[in-house]
Amino acid sequence: MPLGTSRTDREDPHRRDTQHHTQGSDRGKLIVISAPSGAGKTTIAREILKRNPSLSFSVSATTRTKRSGEVEGKDYYFLTKDEFLRRVRAAEFVEWEELFGNYYGTLKAEVNRALSRGKRLIFDVDVNGGLSIKRQYPDALLIFILPPNITVLKERLLKRQTENPQTMSTRLERVPMEIEKGKEFDRQVINDDLGRAVEEVDRIVKEHIQKS
Repeated sequence: MPLGTSRTDREDPHRRDTQHHTQGSDRGKLIVISAPSGAGKTTIAREILKRNPSLSFSVSATTRTKRSGEVEGKDYYFLTKDEFLRRVRAAEFVEWEELFGNYYGTLKAEVNRALSRGKRLIFDVDVNGGLSIKRQYPDALLIFILPPNITVLKERLLKRQTENPQTMSTRLERVPMEIEKGKEFDRQVINDDLGRAVEEVDRIVKEHIQKS
């Protein structure tokens, strides 16, 4: 796989982490699924939610435009840039970053409220967001989804028809960095066959849920 060289910290100069927390055994569980764009993390995360009714989806906030079929409060909290930055200044995010010209972040209140109620949250975030969550909640389970190769990844991005040439290029440029940082995740799953990948992730998630 011609992945090139890692761009590491140059990719996330705007990322900020907030205060650290320890996730106790009686405070619920956090499960993070990350991947390069087009590797299938959202499809897999949705299927895992269907198979595990005890899981709830952690809804991120974003300033990007709502896509067809997306629902406010279900897929994302869609904020204006001014509102997002106001919440940044108020330290309302567990993590946040600027990505592809838009802001993305995980709301601290939602995570802490879920943990305090013993709930189990599943996150669909990028690799940097996943690592930030792990730093603040060390007991979180991080699963990284790998594409079989770059060619397949590009085909998937083209097929979903949500990218213009510039964003497509930017997303592909990030892949080496994302795969390198994905090595820091607890588990890695190759999505060369969606059904098999879902089964593997489901097994990993169930094992994590059953742990005390």
